[in-house]
Amino acid sequence: MAFRFVRSLAPAALFVFAQACAPLPNAARPVTALAPEAPPASEDMGVVTAADPRAAAAGAEMLRLGGSATDAAIAVMLALNVVEPQSSGIGGGGFLVTASAAGDVQSFDGREMAPAAATPDWFIVDGKVLSHSDAVPGGRSVGVPGNLRLAAMAHERSGKLPWRVLFGPAIRLAADGFAISPRLASTLAFASDIAGLDPAARALYFGADGAPLPVGTMVRNPALAATFEKIAANGADSFYLGDNAKAIAAKVGTAPRNPAPMSTADLAGYTAKSRDPVCGRYRVWRVCSMGPPSAGGITVLQTLGELERFDLKAMGPASPTAWHLIAEAERLAFADRDAWLADPDFAPVPTAGLIDPAYIAARSALISETATITDTAPGKPAGASDKFAVAGPIPEHGTTHFAAVDRWGNAASYTSTVESAFGSGLMVGGYYLNNELTDFNLDPNRNGKPTMNRIEAGKRPRSSMSPVVVYGPDGHLRLIAGAAGGYTIPPQVIRVIIGTLDWNLSARDAIAQGIVMPAPGALAVEAGTPLAAMVPALQALGHTRVVAVPMRLKANAIEWVPGENGKGHWVGAADPRSEGATASP
Repeated sequence: MAFRFVRSLAPAALFVFAQACAPLPNAARPVTALAPEAPPASEDMGVVTAADPRAAAAGAEMLRLGGSATDAAIAVMLALNVVEPQSSGIGGGGFLVTASAAGDVQSFDGREMAPAAATPDWFIVDGKVLSHSDAVPGGRSVGVPGNLRLAAMAHERSGKLPWRVLFGPAIRLAADGFAISPRLASTLAFASDIAGLDPAARALYFGADGAPLPVGTMVRNPALAATFEKIAANGADSFYLGDNAKAIAAKVGTAPRNPAPMSTADLAGYTAKSRDPVCGRYRVWRVCSMGPPSAGGITVLQTLGELERFDLKAMGPASPTAWHLIAEAERLAFADRDAWLADPDFAPVPTAGLIDPAYIAARSALISETATITDTAPGKPAGASDKFAVAGPIPEHGTTHFAAVDRWGNAASYTSTVESAFGSGLMVGGYYLNNELTDFNLDPNRNGKPTMNRIEAGKRPRSSMSPVVVYGPDGHLRLIAGAAGGYTIPPQVIRVIIGTLDWNLSARDAIAQGIVMPAPGALAVEAGTPLAAMVPALQALGHTRVVAVPMRLKANAIEWVPGENGKGHWVGAADPRSEGATASP
């Protein structure tokens, strides 16, 4: 498969699993609970974008019923759990950034949490650090899931529809069935050892001959429908307490591979957190994203800030110099990411120092239009500690991004994940459990010092997820964006922002264009795009190893397109590399 390239190029940083999407929505049966009467249609009722058209339709249904962007995003997350099980769901976690039409930005941390039994040597067995591939399957990699606590917190703040209504589309998809898409089928084939690790999962997605079910096969998941019905009726507590919590703890503790202790107290004690978003200026625009434990938002802000002194608009998207500059800025930001970012509840993350304009300007001064940086060591922002060692990038794979804007002009930008494709391979109640703990540094020490992102009890692992919102100089929301693909997420988001704001591309065209981004020991150029012809020019700029490689990227965005007489409209965009779609009420 095309995406296997990363194992030979950069085994620990760029491996992007195929993430499945699907065809058009199934015929729907009535929502299991009554929804409030929808208000009359307005000129612009909003829009939803997601990695699967059925999930996008679920969000659009909430908007049609008078729901908020947050309502729509939650409905999308639940529907994706059914039709894109390899990428996200209630067995995983995520980050949500909400933005009001008035300019208020909030961010919600639903990142998975290490159980109370976790210690820094969690992934050291018989005196040796487990490899990533050995650490993923089974119980040791499972963190306490956060998506439902996140959803409940966000819904309490800005939901308009009753909680139970948000589950209607997902319940229908799980109970009535959905067709396996080409992307899901390819991921089942590629990751069959994980996808079929659990007998319940094998019964869902594999035939009697042991082979993954082919494209177009109808799959019904009554166990997941029942799980959703219970949570819809009883709230998020029914996931974290009682029978479901007991089932998760038992599954993790008795896993056929890497069994590990997780208690019902771990589940009961999980809380989502309202975090301060990270915001900065890029030229005339205000860009906001998720702060730590996500590293993505800071990486995006640093990269944009380091590029601001260059006239990217004049260079244009066909300029090798422009892409060289973008990659150089990303290299610097990635160096800081690996050195200084982790869960701020456990480590002294120098967030303010990392996004300080003066610090960013000093880092930008290292970048040249005519040569490459010889040493991309991390900087020393204000507040940084010498106590911790620098650790390298960590593979992240199974993720999805979706976004919604409602009729009031409020937005939700939500990135959700189970980490690797099909997470840990363990299944409870029809959903996969994540393997998010492998986003910690498996080796807790480096060069005699502890790493900031080592595992500890109750800690949340660092992430690349980068849900963003962008306001224009008039204070109007201009762009909502995000991506999937681990290490590639910040470069994908940066490409969308620069494409729309600097190069005046539509969000659709900005996503569809190719990408140039740093990889460990190389510069990666997306094969099969016009950018592949830039390899000689990039080499002439000092990049000694430039490799054109196929990439299965996946980004989604919504942009505001101004019209005449002060009017405008929202336009959704989905990555043509995926089976993503947009939908309106």
